[in-house]
Parts: sequence; structure tokens; C-alpha cells
Amino acid sequence: MGAEELIEPARAVDHPMLAGLYAMAAQCWMAGRVEAALGYEDALQRVIDSGGGQMPFGIEGMLGGAYLAIGQPERTVELCLAQLAQGHDSHGFIRASLVLALTLAGSHDEAMAVGKGLIDTAEATRNPWARSLAFFGCGFAFSATDSVRALDAMRRGLVIAQDSGNRANESFLAIALARVEAEHGDPLAALDYVTLAIRRHHDSGNVALIRPALAILAAFLDRLGRCEPAATIAGFALNPLSATTFPEINSIIAHLRDVLGDQTYESLARKGETMTTAAMATYAYDQIDQARTELEHAS
Repeated sequence: MGAEELIEPARAVDHPMLAGLYAMAAQCWMAGRVEAALGYEDALQRVIDSGGGQMPFGIEGMLGGAYLAIGQPERTVELCLAQLAQGHDSHGFIRASLVLALTLAGSHDEAMAVGKGLIDTAEATRNPWARSLAFFGCGFAFSATDSVRALDAMRRGLVIAQDSGNRANESFLAIALARVEAEHGDPLAALDYVTLAIRRHHDSGNVALIRPALAILAAFLDRLGRCEPAATIAGFALNPLSATTFPEINSIIAHLRDVLGDQTYESLARKGETMTTAAMATYAYDQIDQARTELEHAS
């Protein structure tokens, strides 16, 4: 029985696990059920505001993902700030989530300020989930201003996540690393990271977060001059979440329209938009292999 099926009986008796059940159910946005997730987010917030929803270790920081899925990171920021005020963030989960949300909202300086000391807090817990998340948050905050520092932090986080079997954090880190490597680092490493991110999200049925990974791949292919597959993938990838987490996708699409022409772009984008997630993953793997071969021959 899943969290959603347990909510009604728990609510009927005001069970202390109700907040946790709402929190788990709210993650259904990753499977594409954004409206349901928003409803669970709102219900959970009411439980927390009533004083009956404290959760251990600050795992409230997991919340707010559904707001990102509709392109409203500022609401995630508000949620994290409200939870931080409760003083329950022993493992740095809420602060890490706040750093990520602030970065996505464009408040880079504030994100870096909030991130100060976050890694030390997480390291003190000796909890690999907290540690890898802290490195992710801090690396992500610096990705626009200090690529060397960002890559170092996120590579360290990826090792921790992989060594401890934290596949969710591994996937998040792989997406962010692919983006920074593609723009400032090793293009072959970027392809490895984006492959890992697509595979993890596809295998887990995460139809939401596979799209930002594909948006990064579309941008990568555009830089290589592989405009037709870039347009096809962009057609599938573009949605409020990918536009929030990877805002460059809008300029990539504008460039593809210029190169291909509006009519050709629209035809290719429609083709991608109508593909199933499985078909798009297969298509993406093939394009990654072709791009890797091209880069290896060029070097």
C-alpha cells in the first residue's frame, strides 16, 4: 500500500505519521502527477502550520518540488524559509533545498550566502544523503560564477552518492555536472553525465526530471551543429520545469529556429513532443553515441 492510500485512514484518526505520508505523496510530481502533488504540498503545509507536522532531521527540505515543476521556485524559497524558522534543520536538508531554490529563482548571491557552512554541517552528520545533497547545493549555487569550484563540489558529491547508493542525489548531480561540463569543462564527460542522468530517470519512471537532462543534451547537440536532433529533443524536453532549471533552453530554441526556419523547427519539435519517454530515451542514447564518436574523431 502506498502513501496516498494511507492518507485517508491516517487523517481520520489524526495519526502522527500524517505529515510524513503527505510528504511522500507530494513526490508524485516526479511521475508526472503535478496537480496531485500540489494538493499534497498544500495539505502538508496546513498540517505543519497547525503544529502537528514536525518531521525528523529537517526532511521538510524535500518539499517544494512540485512548485519547481510549474516554474515557481520562489514558492519553494518561501516554504524553505518558513521551515528554517522552525529550527529543525539538524542535517542541513532545508538549507540545501533553499540554496537550490534561490539559485533557480535567480538569487545567486543570496544562495551562496545561505550555502556558507552548509557542507561542514552535513559532514558533521556523517550521513551520505545529507553530505551529497550539500555538495550538490553548494556546487549548483556556484555553477554560474565559478565553474571550477562548482565542478569540484559536485564531483565530490557524486562520489559520495554513488558509494552510498543514493541514486536520487546521483541523478541530480549528474544533471548539474553535465550542464557545467558542457559549458566550461570536458564535453566527453558532459556526455557521460547526461547519459547517467537520462538512464537513472528513465529507469525509475521519473518523467519530470528526465526533461531537464534532455534539455541539456539538446543544447549540447546545438553547439555541435547537430540542429535537427537538437530540435527533436528540445520539443520533448521543453516544459516549465526544464525552463526553470535550464533557462538557456529558450535561447537554444531561438537559435534552432533561426538555423532551421520556423516551419522545420516546429515539425521536428512536434515529432519529439509526441514521442514516448522510452522512445525519446532510445533516441537520446543514439544521438549521444553519435556525438561522442564525432568528438573522439575530432580530438
